[in-house]
Amino acid sequence: MLDATQELVEAGGYHGAGLNQVIAASGAPRGSLYFHFPGGKDQLVGESVRRAGRTIGDALEDLADSSVSVAEFADAVLRHLGDRLEESGWRKGCPVATVALETAATNDPLQEVCSEVYTSWEEALRVRLVGRPDADDLAVVILALVEGALLLARTHRSKEPLERVARQIGVLLS
Repeated sequence: MLDATQELVEAGGYHGAGLNQVIAASGAPRGSLYFHFPGGKDQLVGESVRRAGRTIGDALEDLADSSVSVAEFADAVLRHLGDRLEESGWRKGCPVATVALETAATNDPLQEVCSEVYTSWEEALRVRLVGRPDADDLAVVILALVEGALLLARTHRSKEPLERVARQIGVLLS
């Protein structure tokens, strides 16, 4: 159910992941949905966003453990996300952004989940920027650049915005 929800959420956002679609895509019986997710759709979507966030966060941490420079790290992250986006037929952008945009103003539990995931990603970036006096600000700026580049890449169906942002992050960090 979480796999199906994650696929539906990434492709169509919160509103594109109706319970009937989740049940159809997962093949799970309706009763299982409410048994495992008594909080209904919000709990199911929240868990899928957390799960997707951990997947991206794990990739960030794997890249952060390497000995490359921060600019090379950002470039590797953007290439990873761009490859993921292209391989999905431009359907898998950020697993958090669409839900955040659709629900942050009206759904406190989902807003909190989205904020939690973004905070964890900021921390992964901050770890790579350790020792810089502007590490906190740079982590937010880099995340914002990545999010914007993902949106543009998905919209244009091109990795070019990600490549441009990678170059500019290199300039910013030099």
